[in-house]
Amino acid sequence: MTSLKDLPVGQTSPVYIVGEIGINHNGDIEIAKQLMMAAADAGVNAVKFQKRNPAMSTPVAMRDKMRMTPWGEMTYLDYRYRIEFGRREYEKIAALAQSLSIDWFASPWDIDSVEFLEDMGVRCYKVASASITNVELLGAVASTGKPILMSTGMSTIADVDAAVKTVGTDALAILHTTSTYPMPPEEANLLNIPMLQQRYGVPVGYSGHETGLQISLAAVALGAKVIERHITLDRAMWGSDQAASLEPQGLRKLVRDIRIIERAMGTSEKQVRPGEVSKMASLRAR
Repeated sequence: MTSLKDLPVGQTSPVYIVGEIGINHNGDIEIAKQLMMAAADAGVNAVKFQKRNPAMSTPVAMRDKMRMTPWGEMTYLDYRYRIEFGRREYEKIAALAQSLSIDWFASPWDIDSVEFLEDMGVRCYKVASASITNVELLGAVASTGKPILMSTGMSTIADVDAAVKTVGTDALAILHTTSTYPMPPEEANLLNIPMLQQRYGVPVGYSGHETGLQISLAAVALGAKVIERHITLDRAMWGSDQAASLEPQGLRKLVRDIRIIERAMGTSEKQVRPGEVSKMASLRAR
């Protein structure tokens, strides 16, 4: 497979690099735009957001819990509404993405959000780890016929099997994920990457929540064809995902190093490389 329909993700394609803005914009479209420009400058292929109808997607037990925020103390449901983007903001996001020549898409957390994103004309969908057992949502995403990137955090292999059965494999890439924020190295379990590829026969990627670059780069060496990392302007900013995010300089280094690793992978055929020819002549007696 060379691509997921028209999305350039496949075994023979370059790594598709996604800057996950998520909710790190804190409800401010200007912060979102700065993050998009920083991501494009770093050389990513796409930026990703999260889209919710808070009334539908917020767990009932969480709605009335109080939360201290930069805008004062409020219920968790009110906080969700406070940071949610609507049509006006996403129209600006779509226009900016087009001008920057990058893709944009989002992970929908409810059926309303799938319909919203369809109306916005997204190129593909992301299924968040939290949604992998939501059969109704999976069915709605699959019914769009568009490529799906599906994360597998917080899930057993039985959960992944069931989700793959629901969405099918025709336009699916699976992202190995550990949903710990930030994630310590010992929880990375990167050998899941070749296992998932062999089990499902689809492109497999990695969505990372670690600090630093090493684990994401190791994922590329193990065959990840999608790399997704949260991005932020400053890891000290308020928000639950900021500490596990890359700042612009780190994102630039990640993209640079992924492209270097791609050039270094070569093939499984053992042969004398061009740069070795002269050394053969000068160092080998026979």
